[in-house]
Amino acid sequence: MHTRRQTIQTLASLSLATLARAEGKGNIVAEENAKPGTREWMLTKTRIDPATKYRCPWVEGYASATSVRAGETIRFHVSTRPSSRWTLRIFRMGFYGGDGGRLVADLGAFDGVEQPEPPVGDKRVRDCAWTVGAEWKVPADAVSGVYVGKLTAEADGTQSYLIFIVRDDRKCDFLFQCSDHTWQAYNRWPSQFSLYDDGANEWYWGGGVQVGFRRPYGKYCQIFDAPLSTGSGEWFLWEFPFAFWLEQHGYDVSYISNDDTHRDAAGLLRGRGLLSVGHDEYWSIEMFRNVQAAIASGVSVGFFSGNAVCGRILIDDKLRAFERVGVFGPAGGTHEFQAMSTLAHERPYANELIGAHSTGPVTGGADWVCAKPEHWLYEGTGMKAGDGIAGLIGWEWHGDPAAIPGLEIVATAPTQSSPGNPNGGTHTGTVYPGPHGNIVFNAGTCWWADSLSAPPDYVRPKVYTEPKGPDARAQRITENVLRRMVAGTPVRR
Repeated sequence: MHTRRQTIQTLASLSLATLARAEGKGNIVAEENAKPGTREWMLTKTRIDPATKYRCPWVEGYASATSVRAGETIRFHVSTRPSSRWTLRIFRMGFYGGDGGRLVADLGAFDGVEQPEPPVGDKRVRDCAWTVGAEWKVPADAVSGVYVGKLTAEADGTQSYLIFIVRDDRKCDFLFQCSDHTWQAYNRWPSQFSLYDDGANEWYWGGGVQVGFRRPYGKYCQIFDAPLSTGSGEWFLWEFPFAFWLEQHGYDVSYISNDDTHRDAAGLLRGRGLLSVGHDEYWSIEMFRNVQAAIASGVSVGFFSGNAVCGRILIDDKLRAFERVGVFGPAGGTHEFQAMSTLAHERPYANELIGAHSTGPVTGGADWVCAKPEHWLYEGTGMKAGDGIAGLIGWEWHGDPAAIPGLEIVATAPTQSSPGNPNGGTHTGTVYPGPHGNIVFNAGTCWWADSLSAPPDYVRPKVYTEPKGPDARAQRITENVLRRMVAGTPVRR
């Protein structure tokens, strides 16, 4: 008689495509990616107003929702300064033979207006509430994914993006959760109005500041120059290489936003596995409890992210805004950035959900160093104890593993402020078992996606350390995690 463990081992040896066929499922992601792709989604003429450092006033806009279901209508709020006719073309992001995107709608040209700059509201929120410039009824058969609208001002050809997620309600293997709360937290549009700006400090970590989604995304403001971030948050930085790789290999994936995790606990149960990718810092307590309940119900989770579940936020539905109100960790556990001590540090702690969490000194880099070569995680990688994948840990990472029954430290290394200069931190990658054969994996780095692919126009990060790009060992580790997530998680029909 086969034991459950033997069954899981047998299933884990099969490809996910084989598993899908065995269950009689079609592969809509593979079918979507067989359609003609294009590189016309890329911005070719970007401009930033030097007076603001982040803003593209010539053409900029935002969507009426972070995510929308197929068949629903989404609206676009666009401003041009000076007034100019503008065009909007919508692309779904994926693999598409390596092109990275597919044109799904060309909405044509519209008369432009110079929308008013919003006043500074309570808690410094900038709520544009602009008039609608265009709208799009998402086709009923649209495939879930991350969609970008490419805005072009006809007057001089300046371009920027707006971004949104198309979601569905189908059963799937993986839910890819975009980290759009964190995109918005670091959005400084129009100038120094992120969650990190209190009007006095360039980098502020306290409370009393609110940021909202009713405004464009300014150009990314942190560790490197990323022109494609103009209007698109942090999607192209840390998340797109993961999605590009998933869709290249035909994984059964559907996309959601942080806000969907916050509002739709039942929706998390339609996936066998939930993927947190990139820089997933800002969570509400509702998100925490919803994911906790999903794990208890048998959903696997892969935290292919760093600094995840660190800042606790309170969401203001009326303004589509949020503010930082706490830290998912112990007092002093992050070595306290300026003003963090003013925030509530109370349970639940992040490591009690994800296995390990942000801990002092939070920033830095390291190699991913194998700690348990006999573990299923390393099957097929050839890695031995002490072998490392250079530069993969950064720029924010996880340590301080929780005392969860069955938790295993699968990777660990000292962190450094630069090569050869330790900064006192210790990275840990972890895995622990859920109650129904499911697992929770934690890579503990913002840069995991860098090891999977390099899509067109991708910019590699470099601070503290530098990841080295696609790596066959990291790709196999990811495959092993995804197989185990599917094999160990019950099918819900």
